[in-house]
Amino acid sequence: MITLKDINKFYVMGENKLHVLKDVNLNVEDGEFVTILGASGSGKSTLMNIIGCMDTMDSGTYSIGDKEVHLCSDNELARIRNEKIGFIFQKYHLIPQYNVLQNVLMPLLIRGMTRKEAIDVAEENIKMVGLWDRIHHKPNELSGGQQQRVAIARALVTKPEILLADEPTGALDSKTGKEILELFRELNEAGNTIVQISHDINVARAGKRIVYLEDGILRE
Repeated sequence: MITLKDINKFYVMGENKLHVLKDVNLNVEDGEFVTILGASGSGKSTLMNIIGCMDTMDSGTYSIGDKEVHLCSDNELARIRNEKIGFIFQKYHLIPQYNVLQNVLMPLLIRGMTRKEAIDVAEENIKMVGLWDRIHHKPNELSGGQQQRVAIARALVTKPEILLADEPTGALDSKTGKEILELFRELNEAGNTIVQISHDINVARAGKRIVYLEDGILRE
């Protein structure tokens, strides 16, 4: 599914060059639930951005299935982001003027699906994350955990090959965070491939496999 080999990433800061990722190698099989665990500044967000095709490496190779991502143009990277990857962020990134249904069906309308078809698919995913009774509520009428469930439903509607979760429980209290992680486990049991990043070992343990990133070096 995901194959990263000898990934290096540098950031130029004035006259200095910061080596953020150092010969990173990572394989994620179809159906795995992997956590990338690391402290702030370890390079995990940079690695997540590369996996999510929002940034590029300076050297190394990256493949999703048989697609050689490191050889793709910017337009091809955007297509991979839209077609293969579902994103779940710490801050939800919901459209405040839209209700739950409207937020979830938006990616399908952007893809050109008819509104009727999009509503059917969106409603199915809203039911799956347990928000049917909140379907016409706007984000400011929902708790943090409910907003994160909306974000998860939105990420799932396009049936992505990979779910990327960036500190998905970081803005939630511990009880609600556990509920979200339990939902992730259920999604993984249903066959979804999940890669999450976290600085919290208790969150990391929700995954079936943990890799550690420290000072840009990845270790199993």
